[in-house]
Amino acid sequence: ADLDHFGVKSHQNAAKATKEGWFKDEIMPVEVEVKKTVDGKAVVEKKMFDYDEGIRPNSNYAKLSTLKPLADDGTITAATSSQITDGASAIMIVNERALKKYNLTPKARIVQLALSGTDPRIMLEGPIPASQTALAKAKLSIDDMDLYEVNEAFGPVPVSWLKALKADPAKMNVAGGAIALGHALGSTGTRCMTTLVHNLHRTQGRYGIMAICEGGGTANATIVERVGA
Repeated sequence: ADLDHFGVKSHQNAAKATKEGWFKDEIMPVEVEVKKTVDGKAVVEKKMFDYDEGIRPNSNYAKLSTLKPLADDGTITAATSSQITDGASAIMIVNERALKKYNLTPKARIVQLALSGTDPRIMLEGPIPASQTALAKAKLSIDDMDLYEVNEAFGPVPVSWLKALKADPAKMNVAGGAIALGHALGSTGTRCMTTLVHNLHRTQGRYGIMAICEGGGTANATIVERVGA
């Protein structure tokens, strides 16, 4: 039940963020060609593609709770798994010297990083110790974090993370996560960080933490501080 409710929340948050324009400063529109049939003839129209297609605004618990688990004895369903999507994202990380040389204006400062390795047969627990280590090294607590971005590769990852760190669900993936937005392999980490930094600026928060699983049971966590906080 917890996973199904979380899946619904991901879509609700993403739908709200899209409707209210939270992603406008994050998404770079791309012109695409769309094939259509008009009066029996094939035509090609050009349009600007500037939103995530996987969001289901009408998603609800009644529907999601009826889906069968992916494994006979499992709890994860298609609705509580990340979507397979195409996508690309990028961020720029610079040191103090480059900041001055190129006259750049930073949006956030990296406070601390941590990497963890957990049982590769389970793989999904890594963000928990990675986050705990990053917080301890930074001498900060989960209560100091204004927002969290924890990748929704599968629903149990963020749900177990919330419980283990005794974190506030209201601060988690406020613009939705991979369940609604998709998990474009190779670009999800920078997408999560981009969303975290933009939402820290939108809400005028100070600290945010991002955590994400990696292959083979590893995971990493990064704490950032909004510049200007």
